[in-house]
Amino acid sequence: MSVLERLDLVRERSGAAGKGGAFATTGRVLTVVSPIDGSTIGRVRLAEAADLERVVRDAAAAFETFRTMPAPRRGEIVRQIGEVLRAHKDDLGELVSLEVGKIRSEGLGEVQEAIDMADLCVGMSRQLCGLSMHSERPGHRMTEQWHPLGIVAVITAFNFPCAVWAWNALVALIAGDAVIWKPSLKAPLTAIATHELCERVLAAHGLSGLLGLVIGDDAVVGEALIRDERVPLVSATGSCRMGRHVNAVVGGRLARTLLELGGNNAILVHRDADLDLALRAVCFGAVGTAGQRCTTTRRLFVHRDVAGPFIDRLVGAYRTLPIGDPLQEGTLVGPLIDAGAVAQFEAAVAKAVAQGGAVLAGGKRLDRPGFYVAPTLIRLRHDAPIVADETFAPILYVDVYDDLDSAIAWQNEVRQGLSSAIFTDSVRAAEAFLSVRGSDCGIANVNIGTSGAEIGGAIGGEKETGGGREAGSDSWKAYMRRQTVTVNYTSSLPLAQGVRFDVG
Repeated sequence: MSVLERLDLVRERSGAAGKGGAFATTGRVLTVVSPIDGSTIGRVRLAEAADLERVVRDAAAAFETFRTMPAPRRGEIVRQIGEVLRAHKDDLGELVSLEVGKIRSEGLGEVQEAIDMADLCVGMSRQLCGLSMHSERPGHRMTEQWHPLGIVAVITAFNFPCAVWAWNALVALIAGDAVIWKPSLKAPLTAIATHELCERVLAAHGLSGLLGLVIGDDAVVGEALIRDERVPLVSATGSCRMGRHVNAVVGGRLARTLLELGGNNAILVHRDADLDLALRAVCFGAVGTAGQRCTTTRRLFVHRDVAGPFIDRLVGAYRTLPIGDPLQEGTLVGPLIDAGAVAQFEAAVAKAVAQGGAVLAGGKRLDRPGFYVAPTLIRLRHDAPIVADETFAPILYVDVYDDLDSAIAWQNEVRQGLSSAIFTDSVRAAEAFLSVRGSDCGIANVNIGTSGAEIGGAIGGEKETGGGREAGSDSWKAYMRRQTVTVNYTSSLPLAQGVRFDVG
């Protein structure tokens, strides 16, 4: 039995789901192709504007009930969602690999990340804490409290078809919100499977429609969703170009955005680094998920004292990386998502060479079914124009530095600001990298790579990465509205700042 049969995804599915399950739709049929071998693995009939309207109405109705439920009870529902995901981890993980090409351990790891988010959110549901403040007026008490925001739209990219939804949706649920998910058209089956598993839990609590799903074209349902006045928060993961558009539209109606956009992440290998440690981190950071993570390592700066031996070792490692079917044991590099991604890879390599780059390893697509390329290492100056671009592929640009201040400046010179790392055994070098004059990214690591952030900390970045923060820490605040409360328990009415306004 195939993974699609185990998850009951063999039949043609509609692209919208709300109260009572999937709606019949009349949109075009999307053929879903596996990047592993280019074969068709499913068909989904896309949602249209009328389907989105039904999903929004169902979410709004479910929110009216859900927002009055005590937060710890909401946490219990999220705990049950986590248990359902845990019970189907193997099947969901295999589906992630089949649909987007992640190696088996990464597919399983992505579902584990969603499970971990559920566990984290259960604790969060009892810690949605406000503040108690001292009033300047006698007989007054000042506090702040947090209330559910409303309907949260979650727009996700193909590269994390389950985990990024969980970063947002599960936090939104413990905050008391309804959620409408618009996944990438490159990964609809994982979204359908995840949604239907969660719907089983919600239906048992009389909350069908609280989590909505719309799979459709950007111009049809995407635009309508981000323009909908009933949606006070849009969380969007994707390209910087997409983020600018979402920010302009949602900001134009004075609603909120939470943006998780591109990354052009760098690792610095200092003169005193543990080179064995750095080698493993660079390889995983640069080629994990075939270079299709927002946190992928795309730039490498190596101190001149260790550059020769380290780059030689890196070239050797690149030339022996097992590339192939991600579901096969031992594979470390799977395919790119589609033919368009392969074309972008080839164009970027050609530009790098034209700008003075020397290809040290890889640089070619592989002649086999599916969308495979060789992980690519290019020696190129840090200020070459192509280095400033984020190419969603396993391309790593390498340059050599002489002093740490210069390397940090190179790290910061790109438009994105998501993840960064330094490998060093020097306290001074590490602290310089972490100081206010150091890395300008939302994530700064010492002796671990740029990729594979833990959910306990807030995940996100600065500059063109969008400024949003998801997952752990106090990220729940993005999904709630803050209310300052002052209670006067006296019979007088003193005004703040000593203002007098006597009447009668």
